[in-house]
Amino acid sequence: FFNSLSDMFNKHEIYLEFGSSCGDGMIAIPAGNYQVGSDRFYPEEAPVRQVSIDSFEIDPAPVTNAEFLKFVEATGFQTVSERPPDPKLYPDLPPEEQIPESVVFLPPPPTVDRSEPLSWWALVAGADWRHPHGPDTSLDGLMQHPVVHVAFEDALSYADWAGKRLPTADEWEIAARGGLVDQDYAWGSEKTPNSRWLANVWQGPFPWVNQETDGWFWTSPVGSFPANGYGLVDVCGNVWEWTSTPYAVPKGEQERRVIKGGSFLCADNYCHRFRPSALMGQTLDTATCHMGFRCVVDH
Repeated sequence: FFNSLSDMFNKHEIYLEFGSSCGDGMIAIPAGNYQVGSDRFYPEEAPVRQVSIDSFEIDPAPVTNAEFLKFVEATGFQTVSERPPDPKLYPDLPPEEQIPESVVFLPPPPTVDRSEPLSWWALVAGADWRHPHGPDTSLDGLMQHPVVHVAFEDALSYADWAGKRLPTADEWEIAARGGLVDQDYAWGSEKTPNSRWLANVWQGPFPWVNQETDGWFWTSPVGSFPANGYGLVDVCGNVWEWTSTPYAVPKGEQERRVIKGGSFLCADNYCHRFRPSALMGQTLDTATCHMGFRCVVDH
């Protein structure tokens, strides 16, 4: 499990067709040929390539705590982080560690070396989507924030209940780009146009000091920052989002899926992944304080 945490961090054209708002609030993305990927950042984003997709509709924002609560109340669903670890995945786990827990960011002291990412992550007993920062925390004031501590199974279950599905990584990126081509961010090529932060990310020397120039340390309410050209919000920063696309792993390693979008813990001086082309591979049973999802339907 902790190996997967360690692995986690290891030009100007515009399409003429734009997404349109659907009656149910979802955004329609037209079928067509699109450019995805980037050659300017991390190796896993390359190469830039052309892909063809069918039309689909996508949620304008990540699923919120309020929306996830409706699902849980309707189904009685219990998330992965609310259950003990799967003994099939962790057959040698000591009995005292067979307890419900999830991964929480803990700001480290200044003496911590940034080359050791496990120093600021902790498996916290009692942390889950209802208790995002640990067992003594709650969802008070967070109902319009993205739900977090959701593993792949949790996102799939919600999507199935809602009559939707998870997007592929290409679908997610195309929607996140908002019609822009070969731009680094969902709003263009400049990270902070007019010195303004347009996403909930980390400002300052990560992982020690977040200056909160954007106004937030943890998650922010969905839509706190401007929408992209298609009308989607929070496609850069706030929370990583699950996709249905498998992430290639060596034989014998745990299965992973691609996650996209970066989070409030992404800093341009450490994890510059709050961009549509950025991605990571996440093990299916991993749930963290900075990972959520949004859904799509076929159009």
